[in-house]
Amino acid sequence: MALKIYGIPRSRAIRTYWAAYELGIDFEMVEVAPGPDGSRLPEFMALNPNGHVPFIVDDGVVLWESMAINLYLARKHGGAVAASSLAEEGQMLSWTAWALSAVEPHAAQAMYHTFMLPEPERVPGKVSEALAAVAAPLAVFEAHLAAHGGYAVGRRFTMADLNIYGAIFYLRFTPQALADKPAIAAWMAACRDRPAAKRAFALRGE
Repeated sequence: MALKIYGIPRSRAIRTYWAAYELGIDFEMVEVAPGPDGSRLPEFMALNPNGHVPFIVDDGVVLWESMAINLYLARKHGGAVAASSLAEEGQMLSWTAWALSAVEPHAAQAMYHTFMLPEPERVPGKVSEALAAVAAPLAVFEAHLAAHGGYAVGRRFTMADLNIYGAIFYLRFTPQALADKPAIAAWMAACRDRPAAKRAFALRGE
């Protein structure tokens, strides 16, 4: 197959599996776990010197960073989830950058100190700090969804929604962050109900 996706379902690679399923792309799943016995082995560091997953090899093109990969795949293969104009492409880039900078770091911090870290290493104050930091960006997205047909770009599900979902997904362990966000709650349910999403998350047993 032309496209190889390196990673495992319980990593950010889930985003790229989902993207490939949305686009109807055949791909080879190369299971590489993060860490010294996987993504940091020399043969994988030669492809992604950052030592992280996912990364892809697509007809000789090597890319890393899941959200950038997803935008590349959408641009290459087109379809309803891709940008239909230069304006939409710019909007998809903007929302993706927003998700990476304004949401993901704080949502991930909340997740780590609620669930991921061993209990002795969790700092409850870090959770409240993270949720306070992400509150304003979530309010921006809530208002945007309410005013734009329930999606980020073009009043339809696009790769921008998939990328944003990948960041907001980390807040599932702190539901209080979304308790007063009905538009985001409805959007998340619609995203997760997509056949491609179900297929991807089934790889995680979810």
